[in-house]
Amino acid sequence: MTYVMNVLFIGDIVGSVGRAALKRVLPALKSKYNPHIIIVNGENAAAGRGITATIAKEFFEWGVHGITMGNHTWDNKDIFEWIDDEPRIVRPANFPEGTPGQGAAWIKANGKKLAIINLQGRTFLPPIDCPFRKADELIEQAKEETNNILVDFHAEATSEKIAMGWHLDGKASIVVGTHTHVQTNDDRILPQGTAYLTDVGMTGPRDGVLGMERNAVLHKFITQLPTRFVVDEGHWHLHGVSVQLDDATGKAVKLQKIRLTEDEWLLM
Repeated sequence: MTYVMNVLFIGDIVGSVGRAALKRVLPALKSKYNPHIIIVNGENAAAGRGITATIAKEFFEWGVHGITMGNHTWDNKDIFEWIDDEPRIVRPANFPEGTPGQGAAWIKANGKKLAIINLQGRTFLPPIDCPFRKADELIEQAKEETNNILVDFHAEATSEKIAMGWHLDGKASIVVGTHTHVQTNDDRILPQGTAYLTDVGMTGPRDGVLGMERNAVLHKFITQLPTRFVVDEGHWHLHGVSVQLDDATGKAVKLQKIRLTEDEWLLM
């Protein structure tokens, strides 16, 4: 008999608009996709930069089971005071040894277990430790407890993300990209059974630029002068993926992109 495990992953939550969208839509997503485990990327959750303990607590209260991060992990400095005490949050594992927090976690919920691993790319981002070698190391450790493994690869370059997908095909159950905030259209199950998507997209303001107020971004591009970016307001969109796994083997069986706008939601 094949036992199924459903995983829901929601792309980068951006600011208060993204948080409001998650809170509003999550009950319907639970009803539709019946996830055993829900993971979100929260590195932009606090005004577009970082996360706070209060926001993380809200996410868990709403039914989220684990939170991945990225290059904005440390933007709210108080995270250094509490990240070591929160086992459900992972920051990029390829930060140097001694960095606070953890790069992998084992999430247990609804009778299922999922290892989550967070990695950060090095192309157009700070040159931290090799994410490919770190992925191999952590997956070997994860498989001691479960074959069900999700990797959030927080990276800028599509080539680096695609390379990671092929590198982990048959090793990880799910490899999804975050950071660029634009959902890609290359969702597939790779030959060895890994569900892959180059970028999941974002959850937050729809009419800005990657969630930021667009006039400030335009000013930056046109003048090349320093500009303060703030999270946009107004209508939201929500992006994510639902993945069905064979709970015994960790192989992906089904992958569905989720793309929802506030206008569509109001008509439902």
